[in-house]
Amino acid sequence: MIRTILTLLALAACAEAQSYTWRETLDAIRVVETGGEPNEGIGAVGDRGAAIGPYQIHRVYHVDSAERDSTLTDYRRCLLSKEYSERVVRAYMHRYARAALLRLEAGTGTLADVEQISRIHNGGPRGASKDATLAYWRKVRGEVTR
Repeated sequence: MIRTILTLLALAACAEAQSYTWRETLDAIRVVETGGEPNEGIGAVGDRGAAIGPYQIHRVYHVDSAERDSTLTDYRRCLLSKEYSERVVRAYMHRYARAALLRLEAGTGTLADVEQISRIHNGGPRGASKDATLAYWRKVRGEVTR
């Protein structure tokens, strides 16, 4: 039993020491958001039509992102463009989790950075501190640490 506990602690420490990237973070979020949808979630619609595309972006999220990036002009493009959706997510994170975003983009992100990004994606600007985003984070962590 003690050996099992020590092994789990070593695995957790290894996961904490590992560096993570923006691509890994986006891929994990996309898998959690659209799961087994074909075409990497392109065309996916969720939350009774309120969230669209590979990252299940809501209109208010897009509006917020468009305030930061004037090239984000058409919410409906989130439905059919993974690249456009990723630009929306990046603009949002540039506002609410800039330091984490920059570390992930540099390939030096921590698991805590991935957590902050994913919980904000799920729960809005203050999502990283909401208990309601913890279950979502556990799913993203499972994907990113595979």
